[in-house]
Amino acid sequence: MFIVLRGGQVPGKRSYGEGCPIAHSLDLVGERWALLVVRELRLGARRYSDLQEALPAIAPTVLSQRLKDLEAVGVLRRRELEPPAAGRVYELTEWGAELEPVFRALARWGARSPVVPLSGHVSADSVMLGLRTFFSPPEGHEPWSARYEVLLGRERYRIGVERGRLAHLARGRDPEGADVVVRTTKEAWRRVLAREEPVAGAVAAGRLEVEGDPDLLERLVAAAAPPPAAG
Repeated sequence: MFIVLRGGQVPGKRSYGEGCPIAHSLDLVGERWALLVVRELRLGARRYSDLQEALPAIAPTVLSQRLKDLEAVGVLRRRELEPPAAGRVYELTEWGAELEPVFRALARWGARSPVVPLSGHVSADSVMLGLRTFFSPPEGHEPWSARYEVLLGRERYRIGVERGRLAHLARGRDPEGADVVVRTTKEAWRRVLAREEPVAGAVAAGRLEVEGDPDLLERLVAAAAPPPAAG
């Protein structure tokens, strides 16, 4: 079986053999682990070792194959790092990045599952991407602007809010500086964003360190509430 591409065929790949765009999309990214590999590239380029760490349950041979498959169909590309850095990273192509609305829709749909609760491993990127998926300031919330940095272990993320709108979310240090810096673990941050623990409680328990205006952090968290489960 194979996927038919403009430039030919990719042998060894199963296909639904249908002309439906949904079936064709699943031919391209529907293999097990493929979408999760793409998920880990949504906030920027990753090394192979970063992807292994973020997806601990995937076998190295499977990860290598998914990277090859996704590169072959144009979803991602490899890039050699410029000196003095060394090595290779993987990043989404412009077309691959167009999957963003699909991820948001899947996340919103899955979070509202009426039967099967969320459980299992969650990567740091996945926790942060919840902000982008569910960001919606409460009704009547006064618009605000602020820059944030969130450190989850060795991972650092920058967030920008402009007039109550999420302007950017990416990995790395904010070159313009941050109004609020948060240091915590991904599990503690996940619990705060999921409203399982208030910011003040996490700070008091030492699970969250905050530099800057805590009210600005409260505003960010208030805007990141996940939707309720479906009835």
